[in-house]
Amino acid sequence: MNTEEQARRSFEVWPPKWRSQVLKEAPMIAPARQFTYPLQIAGEEDALARGALQLLMYPAAGGTFLATCALGFTSSSVPTGLFACPNPDEFCAVAGGYAYLVNSLQPERCTLLAMKPVAAVCVAAEESLLLFAGFHKILAWGREGLAWETERLSWEGVQLGEIEGHTLHGSGWNMPTDKEIAFTVDLRTGKHTGGGYESPGVGGAAIR
Repeated sequence: MNTEEQARRSFEVWPPKWRSQVLKEAPMIAPARQFTYPLQIAGEEDALARGALQLLMYPAAGGTFLATCALGFTSSSVPTGLFACPNPDEFCAVAGGYAYLVNSLQPERCTLLAMKPVAAVCVAAEESLLLFAGFHKILAWGREGLAWETERLSWEGVQLGEIEGHTLHGSGWNMPTDKEIAFTVDLRTGKHTGGGYESPGVGGAAIR
């Protein structure tokens, strides 16, 4: 599934307690409450110059607010979209590969994932996890926050495949052989086998 399909699936799996409107431009009359992300992070002072994803949020309590989420990158190859989360009060805004996890009831509380950029987002419904794939690893976000992070899976580039039961299938690039090597991740623990950062002889299978 692409970003739009995964975003739609997240709302189907985890119906949120909030409502939202994705804005194409700043509102003529902005709400009194406004929050800009990232919040005073060193090295991100000029983030808004790259543009932003703007969301008009209607939480279950506390009143409407405007969320301005700075783009991490301007490339169309990294995802942008709004996702529901396992915690129905939270939302995930992915803006140009930067992933912001925000509590809609306390929007001053925002987690910017250290993974930059996020290259893909995937819903693991049975495990109640929102998965984020970067160039080297996968992060899982659950109802209580960060659930786990895999070890390195690839020299550069992680491809997500199908989910079967508690297992995520995918592949990662192996530089010495210049091949994609299959891996599996246990969605309960984040432990993996295979992958492009290991020698194919260790257990990974080359994808030709």
